[in-house]
This record gives sequence, C-alpha cells and structure tokens, in this order.
Amino acid sequence: MRLSVRLFPVVMLLCGIAVAQQAPPPPPTATQATAAPPPGLTPELADVTRMIRDGQYVTAMAKLDTVLAADARNPQARFLRGVVQTDQGDTDDAVETFQLLTEDFPELPEPHNNLAVIWAQKGDYDRALAELRIALAAHPDYAIAHENLGDVYTRLAGAEYDRAVKIDKTNKSAQAKLVLVRELYAVAPSSTPPKVVAPKPASVKPATPVKPKK
Repeated sequence: MRLSVRLFPVVMLLCGIAVAQQAPPPPPTATQATAAPPPGLTPELADVTRMIRDGQYVTAMAKLDTVLAADARNPQARFLRGVVQTDQGDTDDAVETFQLLTEDFPELPEPHNNLAVIWAQKGDYDRALAELRIALAAHPDYAIAHENLGDVYTRLAGAEYDRAVKIDKTNKSAQAKLVLVRELYAVAPSSTPPKVVAPKPASVKPATPVKPKK
C-alpha cells in the first residue's frame, strides 16, 4: 500500500511502502505526482505541474522562482515548490516550505497532508498522524488524507504484529495478521486528484451606518 501525495491547485501521503520479512516496514521513497495538472491553475503553474510529472525539476523550480518573484504569497506556487523540494530529497527545505504555508493559509489541508508524507518517510508517525488530523479537521471530505491516515495506522499495526511474532514465534494469529497487512501494502494508491479551491480572502461585511440622534 502506498501513501499518496497530490499537487495543490487548486499530493497522500507520497509513496511506496513495503514491509520487511521480519521487521517494521521501511519508509516510503519517491513522490507520486498527479497524472494531469489540476484545474484552476495559471498557465505557468500548469506548465510546472507537467515539468514535475516529467522530472524536469530544475526547469520547474526556475519557473516557480519567476512566479514567486511577482507574487511572493502565491499559495499554489509555494506548494509546488515544496513538492519539487520533496521529490529532490530536500526534505528540510520542503518541511519549511509547507510549514510556512500552513501558517499563512491555515485553512488549506494539502500542506498538512504533504507534511505528513515527509514525517511518515522519516518514521515519525506521531507527527504524521497529527498533520493528517489537522488536514481532516480543515477538510473532512479530503479523501486522500483519509486514505493516508489509514495507511499510517496500517504501518503502525504491521510493526506491532511484527513485534508480537518476534516475541512469540508460535503466535499464529499475529502471523496471519502480518500477512494481511503485507498484502495491503501491495495495493496501488488512488490517482484521483483532490478537488481544491484556491484560497480567497475572507469577505468583510460593510459596517452598519449609525443614524444621528435627533
């Protein structure tokens, strides 16, 4: 089973997970990009998603630099920068990018989801769970985050079944459950991009005029 990541437009956890024969599963490896640019992106950022999908990270980052030079707060461009950083293994930079994005746009679930991917890759499942819960609190219908949450719980369950088998090699129940968990890891992740809307500034109601007293 894989954790899935999605590009933000406006990626679950990110990548493949496997369970070792007699050890907890190793962390996932590479990012899974969407099959096509999500709707609602500017032509420049649609090009960036294509470049990311094709592995053209240097070109993608150069175009993102141009977009951000003109609009430093652009949440879509900043998110895609985090995706490129994650894909290239610059996880510390990606964490900083996504964390700053969550501070500026706390209503967006995608940065939390992708942070969860990174923490899961590092084996820090407590942080991964925390980020996924925040993502789901912001967007309860975020299917990718629900799937990722299930994947993290499955990884934790697999590690516990593995420990049980190591402690008691006659434990047939734990052995059978461990086999089932390993079969779950072979299930391919969803490739359906999430429907996300670009953040809009909160509307401000006009003040009610005060009538002068007579």
